[in-house]
Amino acid sequence: MRAKKLNRGVALVGAGMSRFGAFPADTTRDLFVQAFREMRASVDKGLDPRGIEAIYIGNYSSDLFEGQGHTAPLMADWIGLASRPATRVEDACASSGVALRQGILAIASGLYDMVLVGGIEKMTNLPTERVTDTLATAGDVLYEIPAGFTFPGFYAAIATAYMARYGASPESFMKVGLKNHENGALNPKAQFGATIRTMMDRRIASAKAKGRPMPTWEDEMAFLHDDNANPVIAWPMRLFDCSPISDGAAAALLVAEDLADSFSDVPIHIIGSGQASDCALHDRPDLTTIASARLAGEQAYQMAGVRPADIKIAEVHDCFTIAEIVATEDLGFFAPGEGWKAAEEGVTGRGGRRPINSSGGLKSKGHPVGASGIGQVVEIWHQMRGEAGERQLPNSVDLALTHNVGGTGQTCAVHIYERRR
Repeated sequence: MRAKKLNRGVALVGAGMSRFGAFPADTTRDLFVQAFREMRASVDKGLDPRGIEAIYIGNYSSDLFEGQGHTAPLMADWIGLASRPATRVEDACASSGVALRQGILAIASGLYDMVLVGGIEKMTNLPTERVTDTLATAGDVLYEIPAGFTFPGFYAAIATAYMARYGASPESFMKVGLKNHENGALNPKAQFGATIRTMMDRRIASAKAKGRPMPTWEDEMAFLHDDNANPVIAWPMRLFDCSPISDGAAAALLVAEDLADSFSDVPIHIIGSGQASDCALHDRPDLTTIASARLAGEQAYQMAGVRPADIKIAEVHDCFTIAEIVATEDLGFFAPGEGWKAAEEGVTGRGGRRPINSSGGLKSKGHPVGASGIGQVVEIWHQMRGEAGERQLPNSVDLALTHNVGGTGQTCAVHIYERRR
């Protein structure tokens, strides 16, 4: 396909999010208001919300999680913009990544000058077994779910295929979880704002306080191998290989590029956008790669006129630890079969040459599925502007990428960002 270009430049001039976690006292509307307020406060030169012309909200399944459909107009109403056209976008866990793309296209077309994009999900109202059933609707309910697949099972199949082909081990996946918890411990919005070591020490302290037998873990890897502390969910995926059940919301403000200086001292330009689809997992000839991610990445790179090697930082969709490794290969950061080695060698750590998921990723930050894509954008906004606090990368970030996957990869949206000053 020929390289596509936007007819009009688009810039990100504000971004914010609620905390991710479990919030029984908050509704989705409350969480979105929190995200919107933080986004508004992040706009350097102030924002009159009345200038927002349209709203795109990513949401996977408020219908099943909360018994509430038609959510986008409700979100618009709760931020005082009830008259604006508000559209809910559903593409499973890629819902808000695709909402971002819709907002970009709306501005690039010339229809709007200022668009609000967001993501919402409240998952913790339901017991775990019903959350599992709800998430399963993102698979193929005709062929896959009756065969007993759940999402841990899907990604366990990907992991075992990857191990068989490339020689990775369960410890390779554990290293990804360790790294992302190290990053999440520095993120005040993260659901698990603690390292694996901290959680291990808490278990030891709890056992001592309760007079129970003291655990004898020598280090974090011993803790992660303990079937009681870190049980197998679907081998080789253990509990700490899986992202949590989460509530949360995120919001970002897009404007036409020629208006960006009216809002921001350091606007972030969105220079590449790609989206692709794939068949259900059971129909794929190769489980060690996600074709939609490769295609979406190629589209975004071509539009931006950059190469994978040019990207300084990426937030990728690590719903399970194996997913991060596969994503880094699909995006061209590493050759097929080399992603697990890079993870083990520390290449993808905050101090490595290819930092991945400085936010803590879905694994540590949390995964309120409809909000995760814009949650990635919030991290990129802070890192590129030098505002990420303790987790700020040591080197300047002028090119960044987000990668948001829906289901087992039936959808993927990839975006590339540039800081020009």
